[in-house]
Amino acid sequence: MYADVIIDISHEKLDRVFQYRIPESLSTELEIGMQVVVPFGMGNKLQTGYVIDFSETTDYDPAKIKEIKRISTQAVPIESQLIQLSAWMRKNFGATMNQALKTVIPVKKKEQLQQKRTVVLAINDAIEAKNVLVELQRKHQTARARVLEALIEEGSIAYEILTKKLHVTAAVLRAMSEQGILRIESEDQLRNPVAHLQKKEYDIVLNENQQQIVDAIDSDFQKGKRDVYLIQGVTGSGKTEVYMELIARALEQGKQAIVLIPEIALTFQTVMRFHNRFGDRVSILHSRLSQGERYDQFLRAQNGELDVMIGPRSALFTPFPNLGYIIIDEEHEGSYKSETLPRYHARETAIERARLAGASVVLGSATPSVESTYFAEQGRMKRFYLTQRANARPLPVCEVIDLRAELRTGNKSMLSRRLQEAIADRLEKKQQIMLFLNRRGMAGFVSCRSCGEVIKCPHCDVSLSLHGNGMLKCHYCGYETRAVSTCPSCGSPYIGGFKAGTQKIEEIVAKQFPMAKILRMDYDTTRSKDSYEQILSAFANEEADILIGTQMIVKGHDFPGVTLVGILAADLSLGVSDYRAAERTFQLLTQAAGRAGRGRLPGEVIIQTYQPDHFAIQTAKNQDYEAFYAQEIAYRKLMCYPPVWNLLLLAITSPKEEEAISASIAVAGWFQEQRPGLRVIGPSDAILAKKNDIYRRAVYLKTEKYQDLVEAKEAFERYIHEHPLQEKQVSIYYDFNPMNGF
Repeated sequence: MYADVIIDISHEKLDRVFQYRIPESLSTELEIGMQVVVPFGMGNKLQTGYVIDFSETTDYDPAKIKEIKRISTQAVPIESQLIQLSAWMRKNFGATMNQALKTVIPVKKKEQLQQKRTVVLAINDAIEAKNVLVELQRKHQTARARVLEALIEEGSIAYEILTKKLHVTAAVLRAMSEQGILRIESEDQLRNPVAHLQKKEYDIVLNENQQQIVDAIDSDFQKGKRDVYLIQGVTGSGKTEVYMELIARALEQGKQAIVLIPEIALTFQTVMRFHNRFGDRVSILHSRLSQGERYDQFLRAQNGELDVMIGPRSALFTPFPNLGYIIIDEEHEGSYKSETLPRYHARETAIERARLAGASVVLGSATPSVESTYFAEQGRMKRFYLTQRANARPLPVCEVIDLRAELRTGNKSMLSRRLQEAIADRLEKKQQIMLFLNRRGMAGFVSCRSCGEVIKCPHCDVSLSLHGNGMLKCHYCGYETRAVSTCPSCGSPYIGGFKAGTQKIEEIVAKQFPMAKILRMDYDTTRSKDSYEQILSAFANEEADILIGTQMIVKGHDFPGVTLVGILAADLSLGVSDYRAAERTFQLLTQAAGRAGRGRLPGEVIIQTYQPDHFAIQTAKNQDYEAFYAQEIAYRKLMCYPPVWNLLLLAITSPKEEEAISASIAVAGWFQEQRPGLRVIGPSDAILAKKNDIYRRAVYLKTEKYQDLVEAKEAFERYIHEHPLQEKQVSIYYDFNPMNGF
């Protein structure tokens, strides 16, 4: 047997794997993730490395392969944990070990370290120092005299204070150092992205419902029982306060916590809340930080300088040595799924990381994913309910506006008459408004503006996508038909795609309400590093009357001044070619509605739609999760979709269209022949059939047992390794449905 070993997991050598022979004495005790001592290089210098995989074969001359010396007793447990997690991700999400390792372990690249410089008085004798000061004053060397006078008084001063506040040049300080008057001392300083925050007093007291949940989860924690918990709480019910109380109790035992949030846009408000509670022991990780800032946060966590790390998906891999809790807020959000290899889901990966670390996982949402509710019903996680808003504030009143009726009365505007009246009313009362444009699924599907009919696949019950060649296609089974010019249901000519963005909405609103101060939050306005914080701060400080945006404005934000939320084109996401379309629509609308009435004034929500009778729209209007779930899970059972069945996507890509097509046919054929127990769907074009001159094809595998999919994938990988595809420029990646192996 041979072991694949990496020598250095903190630098760019990470992607070099070396093979070593496993001595018989270690064959039964060696495991993936263990640190070992191995001879390395020409001089066979003993180095430590980590085992990342095993194999029975080698690509090298067996006689030249060196042998592992021993298992190291000096291993850092957290590093072994993260390598074990990488191996689990490779197996469960279909990637190489290197891809998994680079996702989990931060690769240190050459970054200029941030340095803290201090200017120190070098003259030890006080009388001598005063004599030098008199001499500088006599020579009218005022800048040097000013520096020396300050150093005599303080002893040492930060370099930046002298250069920025006393306006002393670097040349002056250098000259004084050469004269022996002062010393400039430097030390490496880890960057702190939340150093600018001011801690405010935290005085929130939990209500009875919140306290009961905290006590129940903490009771398990104190007994050493680690589990997965789902907190289903209506919007504004105070889930964050529950998280913080659980973390506070864990911190008392020397534990740390990771808090995952779905969007960078949520970081600002979330960090403020946690910083007010836990102070400087909190930090953040997200993609807008520089490479150096991100790496420094990992080091601060590893060094014990932090207790709580907050951030989107990547924060899950913070190297805390004594992890107590992983909290996943808004656990239903699609952004927890990685779109790059390995295509891991943060929720399942968090559960595995917690298992390795002896930690608990807390999932929270007003609209839990269908998967989480399904497994909670089966008893695989514990579910708690927060049924009332904090301080007993009422849920907003929701009203559904039928845009078909608006069209019949001659209103072709994106704003219904009812919404226009409500905006005018709130502006007059000096209250704030949020307008949410549901852009998800804007391109592609075709619907009728007169009757709301969406053109669907007759075989898969998902919408057909409109392609540039005028054909409507299903991206699950490959069915296609020519695009229609009139609605097949009502005969109306008002049929086609939906074309409007946030910028267009901003123009319409500004023209109709010229006195209103408007902020827009979308991809274009949030490209700079601090743009999220600037926009959200301005709106929170009531510097604007109306905030217009896409999904990023409706996820977890708390603006007490907002009393009206307008949801424009609520049903757009129903047209997405995806079996989860109704679930995502319900979640989006419920979350958007939850932004209204979070302060002392009641809230109102106006939902504009062409499909007012759809169950996702109606249950969102009534904020009735249980009614939505009952209908949705019945649909999933009927159509054999996750979480009732399991689904694996094999994505086949190539710069040559003919190779992508022939390879996808070969892949589907192999599974049909070798795994007859699996249901094979396709091959067909992917939802985005061509991107950056790369053609994309899809094959889906369905089965009740997840393990059957894993075994089929691994068997196919072995087959491909031994019998490469005839198509030379083809790549294949795998994508499992969420909560697959839970």
